[in-house]
Amino acid sequence: MTVLDDIAEVEATVASARAAQLRFEAHGSQIKYDRAAQAAAWAIMEPSRNTHLAELAVQTTGLGNVPDKITKNHRKTLGLMRDIATAKTYGIISEDAETGITQIARPIGVIGAVVPSTNPAATPANNVINALKCGNAIVLSPSPKGVPACEVLISYIHAEFDKIGEDRDLVQMVRGKGSKEKTQRLLEISDLIVVTGSQNNVKRAYTSGTPALAVGAGNVTVIVDETCDLDDAAQKITASKTFDNATSCSSENSIVVVDAVYDEFMVALSKAGGARITDEAAIVAKLWPDGHLNRSVIAQDADKMLQALEMEGTVPSDTKFLAVETTGIGPDHPLSGEKLSRVAALYRAADFGAAVNITQRIMAFQGVGHSVGIHTANADRPLEIGKRIPTCRVIVNQAHTFATGGSFTNGMPFSLSMGCGSWGGNSIDDNVHWKHFMQTVKIIREIPAREPKVEDIFSEYWKASGQ
Repeated sequence: MTVLDDIAEVEATVASARAAQLRFEAHGSQIKYDRAAQAAAWAIMEPSRNTHLAELAVQTTGLGNVPDKITKNHRKTLGLMRDIATAKTYGIISEDAETGITQIARPIGVIGAVVPSTNPAATPANNVINALKCGNAIVLSPSPKGVPACEVLISYIHAEFDKIGEDRDLVQMVRGKGSKEKTQRLLEISDLIVVTGSQNNVKRAYTSGTPALAVGAGNVTVIVDETCDLDDAAQKITASKTFDNATSCSSENSIVVVDAVYDEFMVALSKAGGARITDEAAIVAKLWPDGHLNRSVIAQDADKMLQALEMEGTVPSDTKFLAVETTGIGPDHPLSGEKLSRVAALYRAADFGAAVNITQRIMAFQGVGHSVGIHTANADRPLEIGKRIPTCRVIVNQAHTFATGGSFTNGMPFSLSMGCGSWGGNSIDDNVHWKHFMQTVKIIREIPAREPKVEDIFSEYWKASGQ
């Protein structure tokens, strides 16, 4: 097929999705929207299908591991279904007699969603569920390696749709092997685009002319201060760093430890499975052999990672990840950036203030706006971070990967896409969730006048500055 044929096929797919969406909305109800979302959720959560999708994802992308992908597919979807269970997304959703305003929920239309190879089932499922809950159709554009998992996921969704008599055209994907041309056309002709993945795709989304929910890059830094429970911090950091072989944008990439507890924390980290490495140059040479991340290390199990970095026999046999001591930050020090592997940079800070400064410098290089973690018993320090560092999330005493995108033990919405605000060049500073897939019509009625007197507004100002 020629490029023109590919583009025509994308246009036909979006056209059929738009026709299905119009029918979906015309015959809509809250029950109908909820049933469609539940069908899509069960398509990925049913245990045998979840297992197959996880196995297929690892087999075709070479990223992550099957047990953790099964957990991710289940928990991310279950948490999302909890979040949307009572959400009103159809018809009148609010009436305020005081303001005279009635709000009516309306779908956006056709959602175009670009999804990464790191989560080729969980991320598209999350987007599909949100889209259907709000009365939309959706067309997915997976990365080339994510195509097989996406195809199977959609086949499972369609099988569930057949059970409830729902239109298969509500959930589709860009067919065949992915290409920039096809993705670009999807970005241009959808009604809303949701992009998770490469920063190149994010930039294309924001310049496509279509309203976009595109998220910034992750490069999480976590601070360990002198007041925290060191064993608890070490265990949580290790569990988070190693989950799904560090494929998550919320995986810790740098650990900044206050000097007063540095040595003690190294002992705790070793017990948890983190091995301290002092030869930074050797790791950098193996992790970036040609200036690019070594594919033999990216998102691999611990044994394969250690083999690729030639660390077998140098670290304990039960090592789960490497913490590499460094002081460098910036483009000449790649260890300070995102590594997509069981490797973290390890910094020693003189005190908490120095730890914050190091964290600021790391984020200025990469990951600005995304999130920062801190392990502390001092209630004021997270607030200080929130006031000083350009970040949309401060995760306190939690395993970062499990907390940032929503958890059953915190109040964040379940999501696989984290907005990074203006700091990260994003239109939102929240986790992408169902409210972003809906718009409202406001019915405005006349109410008694509420016009203040000028002196009511300015009297205090006049007292302070003179009239």
